[in-house]
Amino acid sequence: MDKGFGTTKQGDRGVSRRQFITGAAAAATVAVMKPSRVRGTEANSRVEVGCVGLGGRGRLIAGMIAKHAGYRITALTDYFEQVAEAAGERFKVPQPRRFTGLSGYKRMIAAKVDAVFLETPPCFFPDHAAAAVEAGCHVYVAKPVAVDVPGCVQIADLGKRAGKAKRVFLVDFQTRTHPFFIESIKRIHGGALGRVAFISSVYNDNGFRDPPLTGTVESRLRHLIWVNDIALGGGMLVNAGIHAVDVALWVADRLPVSAMGASRAARPTPHGDTRDVYSVTYRFEDGLVWNHRGEHVPNLWPFTCNCTAYGQGAYFEGDYSGETQTWVRGGKMAYRGGQIKGLYNSGIQANLDIFHKRITEGVYDNPTVEPSVASTLACILGRDAAHDGRTLTWADMMKAAKRIEPNLAGLKD
Repeated sequence: MDKGFGTTKQGDRGVSRRQFITGAAAAATVAVMKPSRVRGTEANSRVEVGCVGLGGRGRLIAGMIAKHAGYRITALTDYFEQVAEAAGERFKVPQPRRFTGLSGYKRMIAAKVDAVFLETPPCFFPDHAAAAVEAGCHVYVAKPVAVDVPGCVQIADLGKRAGKAKRVFLVDFQTRTHPFFIESIKRIHGGALGRVAFISSVYNDNGFRDPPLTGTVESRLRHLIWVNDIALGGGMLVNAGIHAVDVALWVADRLPVSAMGASRAARPTPHGDTRDVYSVTYRFEDGLVWNHRGEHVPNLWPFTCNCTAYGQGAYFEGDYSGETQTWVRGGKMAYRGGQIKGLYNSGIQANLDIFHKRITEGVYDNPTVEPSVASTLACILGRDAAHDGRTLTWADMMKAAKRIEPNLAGLKD
């Protein structure tokens, strides 16, 4: 097996996520935590929330927060002034507590909130989360957690530091909240498929608008255009395909040792640097093979997000989109499951409930951080291997620790 950071041998099962995260956290450095506040931690209190990013998804989640009995939005920030002002009016946030610009998150956190919700392009998540943890805030963050290896390592460390400081740090994946997925994966880990031979994950959508580049990246920061830019959003595999990749890793319950693949830009007029067609084959130390394929080109093919695992006399199928069953079929541990519909909103709602419950009940183990960092890194591994058209090992990826910096020149602070 390849030697290096995050690749300690574990029998014939490959690297466990926990071994990786332990190593990652030990290697990362973050500023010392300030004394934390106690507001928002007592049972039945309303958690005072600051929202960072009020675009499409951020606005949706803010609306759900506003309707939740356990939260109150008391501050917000968005890079764009008109977006922040519109959200401030909608959610009745006083004008002095509405902030804008790249550094708006710093001013919002300084205004004192109990919890911070991060819904910006993911290149900003590590810095925003670091500021929130440093200030003693609970953190709720979207996926992917970063666009590069150093960002992932930083998030892993922040999740641990938040827990030690008695703060909740939650990453918002929807599939991991649904009973059909939870029960199916539990049975797989209990032996329902026997020895898993092959895993297949698929994510298809129509991609996002990719207009011509302008003098600064400001024009890329809205309407999910940023998903087309690796430095801002990580690219299509990292930002979109991660939903299916996360389920595949959940099934495997360990990390791959390498990936190889191919990719291409197939949208009509690409301006960002993401590829939008991917085929990636991941290899595990015990011989398990996993293939992920993704297609993000405007056409008539419907949204598809699923994962299938093939075992001995049984198989698992998990479908985010609700077109097919989520179940374990065959064998003595078969599970009927059913169709899943409306998971995007119901999963967010479930995570809002979980986040509030953990804050008010003082549960700080932060279990979503470890798998979310792992799935982001697996996507980065697949993206880089497919872009280069070569085999890339997990050990080499972690050792290189390639940093990807967005060009923010010319943007307002």
